[in-house]
Amino acid sequence: MTHTQDGAVPKSRPALTERIILGIDPGTTVMGFGVLAAEGSRIRLLEAGAIRFPRGDDHTLKLRAIFRGTMAIIDRHLPDELAIEAQFFGKNVQSMLKLGRAQGVAIAAALQRDLSVVEYAPKRIKQSVTGNGNAAKEQVAAMLLSILRLSELPASTDATDAVAVAVCHHFANTGRGAQVTSRKGGTDWAAFVRNNPDRTS
Repeated sequence: MTHTQDGAVPKSRPALTERIILGIDPGTTVMGFGVLAAEGSRIRLLEAGAIRFPRGDDHTLKLRAIFRGTMAIIDRHLPDELAIEAQFFGKNVQSMLKLGRAQGVAIAAALQRDLSVVEYAPKRIKQSVTGNGNAAKEQVAAMLLSILRLSELPASTDATDAVAVAVCHHFANTGRGAQVTSRKGGTDWAAFVRNNPDRTS
């Protein structure tokens, strides 16, 4: 497994029995990405990183860079599917528009290579990975380390978020994922740990 940024050395396609999932956390300043190989219920991280775009660049130039960056990742790993974080709706309309464009360009790149595309809301991703739709980034990162049996994750939180999107998509396809809630209606982290020893050991 490697942590890379733009300009990484091309990699060969894993075994044909494996399904390759590209997860993307879209953004106009930083775009996180994570690539997983899945075979049955097993998954492993192939690459994770973040592509950074200069803040002073014209927005249209950033969109071109997002498209090219996404295409480069796709051509490097030949994924079967793109899982992308859905747009978060906030009060800043301009930021929402820019983020929506960034997401759309990444999706367009995937469609250009005939990938299937699925969007996941941020809460759904956190719920799937940790059992808590309001989990902190630290909780998500800790669970990803356990799920993927890694000693470390990329320093970029955008890359970690993208890996979480890909893991969420894998769980959605295999019927797995954290769905533990307490009797009070909230998320019971202790119960999740007890009921999922293979994912927390």
